Amino acid sequence: MIDFPRVTGKQDIRPDRARPWRPNSTVHLTILIHLSALIALVIRPAWWPWVLAVLAANHLSLALIGMWPRSRLLGDNIVRLPHAAAHRGEIALTFDDGPNPEVTPKVLDILEHYGAKASFFCVGETAAAHPEIVREILNGGHTIENHSMRHSGLFGFYGSAALRRDIDSAQTVLSGIAGQPPRFFRAPMGFRNPMLDPVVAHLGLQYMSWTRRGFDTVARDPAAVLRRLLRGLAAGDILLLHDRRSLHGEPIVLAVLPALLEKLAAAGLKAVSLKTAMR
Repeated sequence: MIDFPRVTGKQDIRPDRARPWRPNSTVHLTILIHLSALIALVIRPAWWPWVLAVLAANHLSLALIGMWPRSRLLGDNIVRLPHAAAHRGEIALTFDDGPNPEVTPKVLDILEHYGAKASFFCVGETAAAHPEIVREILNGGHTIENHSMRHSGLFGFYGSAALRRDIDSAQTVLSGIAGQPPRFFRAPMGFRNPMLDPVVAHLGLQYMSWTRRGFDTVARDPAAVLRRLLRGLAAGDILLLHDRRSLHGEPIVLAVLPALLEKLAAAGLKAVSLKTAMR
């Protein structure tokens, strides 16, 4: 059984517990559609097949939007660094799904060799199983962010209560290990639904996706991953990699990362953590 770190007393380990949240136009439209459907059924019960079709279309649209990771239609979503960071020539390297005892320490060695910094979106359960690696990440000058408690494949279908339990549990675990709270949240696989935005705001987090990714968890060819990351690369980009093995068994990231950092240096770009980029 995993022994989750305990947080005792009133330690100041979290950001402000809540941020203001306001429904965006997509949420307003969805509410309007549902209210209109209810009124239509009251006035004309025989219209129920048409009402059902409209509601089904609305929910299908929301599901499709939720599978578009860089979309802002379901709420705030940071896909690039601020203009100030871009002006400084900074790139944010982010790693999802760790920490992995076989891969993450090697990623840290590569980053140290090139003098690069990064942010690691950690899974709460995995971090609880390997707290020493989380501390190693922090000791290297990198930052820890929230990537859910269990990285469930059903995360995008969670309701509000389940979302809050999952994200808040990860926040507690990661804060307890690191001694400082994650500031950003990224959903597993980037999938989300309309209920995620108010939960993230309530927990005092900011939602972040990425500018470009290499699909290093499914690719076999490191060169193809590198090409995807470099295509159109510019200062201010947020890059997504994973500090774990790919579906084919090999940690593609270990082959890609040195070449990527060399290309960044040649282009005069600097890999920094989110804490540095968002200051």
